[in-house]
Amino acid sequence: MTFSQIWDYGLRLLFIPNDTQVDLSLFWTVYVPFILVTVIASYLLGSINVSIIISKKFYGEDIREYGSGNAGMTNVMRTYGKKMAALTFAGDFLKAVIASLVGRLFLGFFGAYLAGFFCFVGHIFPCFYKFKGGKGIVTAAAMVLMTDWRIFLILVAVFVLIVALTKYISLGSVVALALYPFVLDRMWGVFGYGNKPRFVVIFAVGVMILGIWGHRKNIKRILDHTENKFTFKVKDKEVKPERREKTEKEDEND
Repeated sequence: MTFSQIWDYGLRLLFIPNDTQVDLSLFWTVYVPFILVTVIASYLLGSINVSIIISKKFYGEDIREYGSGNAGMTNVMRTYGKKMAALTFAGDFLKAVIASLVGRLFLGFFGAYLAGFFCFVGHIFPCFYKFKGGKGIVTAAAMVLMTDWRIFLILVAVFVLIVALTKYISLGSVVALALYPFVLDRMWGVFGYGNKPRFVVIFAVGVMILGIWGHRKNIKRILDHTENKFTFKVKDKEVKPERREKTEKEDEND
């Protein structure tokens, strides 16, 4: 079994070769366990919300109680500055990359979509934080990158263009989310992939629906002309002295 075969089909090839007819016994003993492990591991990984961890560890606060109330990179930038926003971006992006790689290892191309989607779900509804998380844009972007870098570049270009013209990150996110299933559908044949599996469209539509639903308040504020516009002119907020002292003591005990 070559690396290319594992990348396309995953370790399930060890149990079910491509030319093997999958019966019910193989489905329940191989596919289902691999799917369950991928879904659970990816969801739990997605439930690790970096912005909440940063706000509590360095500032003794909960980011969900400040700014827009969203546990995501944009609110972290407005509340704590660019350095913490960069850490949030890196963490949210990396967890989706790891999830997609694990999914791909187990189930190949299908596993990458499956894992990326449930990591995205975990970010929005994290079990570790009473199911109140972020909107998942960075996590969704990482999922798209890990499944098709060309689709990723198209959507990033759309996002950047919308934000550059309007200064609304939320509007750029919503437009990119709305276009994702359609760009994927239209470009599938262009990229020479052949027949399009149904799961590809299902996951893409799921990301679009959940992502736009998460931005419903932003959409209302945009229509009311009350949405905050994005700017890089923000200052990094210093860690509170009392929190810094507590953090240092905690570090000594680790």
